[in-house]
Amino acid sequence: MPGETALPDLPNIASNALDLPDRSKLSVELSTHKPRILLLYGSLRGRSYSRFLTQEAARLLEHFGAETRIFDPSGLPLPDGAPTDHPKVKELRELSLWSEGQVWTSPERHGAMSGVMKSQIDWIPLATGSIRPTQGRTLAVMQVSGGSQSFNAVSQMRILGRWMRMITIPNQSSVAKAYQEFDEAGRMKPSSYYDRVVDVMEELVKFTLLTRDVSDYLTSRYSERKEDAEKLEARMKLKAI
Repeated sequence: MPGETALPDLPNIASNALDLPDRSKLSVELSTHKPRILLLYGSLRGRSYSRFLTQEAARLLEHFGAETRIFDPSGLPLPDGAPTDHPKVKELRELSLWSEGQVWTSPERHGAMSGVMKSQIDWIPLATGSIRPTQGRTLAVMQVSGGSQSFNAVSQMRILGRWMRMITIPNQSSVAKAYQEFDEAGRMKPSSYYDRVVDVMEELVKFTLLTRDVSDYLTSRYSERKEDAEKLEARMKLKAI
């Protein structure tokens, strides 16, 4: 490749695409606006515990200095069942682009996240042109269960978060017997479950503040830089013909 120098110990490396990690590249001018957090929940029921938990999380996030948006999945069509210019699809995708971090909260149904939750995630594309709507954004995952505590839904959402190239924070919340944890007004009662939700939202804001201004650098990949270099070389050869 043009400008490439051989690396004797790494003969299979495209040296012009290799970027040595540099601490100085993490020293950037910090944003001063509030962290922008999008919250998704996975139930359409009138008394939805995943929605109650999401609303509780939003209150905490705002106390920690974040700006929040909660997406209402009512009326969102099934993936592949509507054009991408459907109003609810456009709203969801625009909110994803707006966000710097996200919270996904799902009920556990049949040992998995709900279809409502999965549909929302499926409608967010991995890439739109050169833009990746979720890459480098932070993510917190939570679930509610009707029975004993389980981690099936949060584990699935972690896998999806990785697939969507998100920075999923270490902490998570799983609220067992959710019908016992919320009052008639939908507010979460004091408990160790509530304390964990506070932990998760505090950690999400911290990770978002830490990574949002350097997310492009943190998610830059050798394989993709190499591919871009090869495409550039091919274009240059065509121009020279």
